[in-house]
Amino acid sequence: MRKLKNSELERLNVDEFKSAKKTPLIIVLDNIRSLNNIGSVFRTSDAFLIEQIYLCGITATPPHNDIRKTALGSTETVTWEYVERTMDVVRLLQEKNVQVIAIEQAENATMLNNFQPDSNQKYALVFGNEVKGVSQDVVDASDFVLEIPQFGTKHSLNISVSCGVVVWDLFSKMKNLEP
Repeated sequence: MRKLKNSELERLNVDEFKSAKKTPLIIVLDNIRSLNNIGSVFRTSDAFLIEQIYLCGITATPPHNDIRKTALGSTETVTWEYVERTMDVVRLLQEKNVQVIAIEQAENATMLNNFQPDSNQKYALVFGNEVKGVSQDVVDASDFVLEIPQFGTKHSLNISVSCGVVVWDLFSKMKNLEP
């Protein structure tokens, strides 16, 4: 097998990306402190045509060199907005009939592998702080909670890894792709 060159990957240009039909997923970052994690979430969002990212609380916003390092230009393609309070975004989205899903370890959480999204429903995925996770008030206000099954000794995944796992899982289920 021969590795493909970037020119052979047939990726969208910025204008094509902006006009492309988006995946009905929105990402909400609840007080993310690592600029590299923020940039990685932008890059994942570009890869799967995510509709929008909301940056909340202490989450830094572009332009910033440390976000740019991992985002690799995706801050120019993915629509984003800063809102100080995560709860304001949750309420706004729910008023627009977007189902809000906290990605967290919580009582009665649904395991990601058991969740089947409705391809006609828009979802907002809330990812929380690297240490504290999703704020309890946001978990309480969410329509439901998804948990990524884990089988090792550690209690959590890095937020950018969690985002990649959840977005890929929902994207593939919504697009009826083989896992």
